[in-house]
Amino acid sequence: MIGTDSKHCQILRESLSGQREVDEQTFASMTILTERLERLKKNDSTFENITFSADVEKLKRQKNQVAVA
Repeated sequence: MIGTDSKHCQILRESLSGQREVDEQTFASMTILTERLERLKKNDSTFENITFSADVEKLKRQKNQVAVA
């Protein structure tokens, strides 16, 4: 499971840095990581103040705009 998590992190990191194209795999990884963070927050208050970077939040908004358009 940790290997899979790091792959999602790697995909997202490479997409944000321009090393790979932002594509459906990027959005899928971002969705999975978001769901896992929300699960952590529900299970342990230690994680309640953990957030994604401004760049990831911008990418989330971009995904939502594409979905609506």
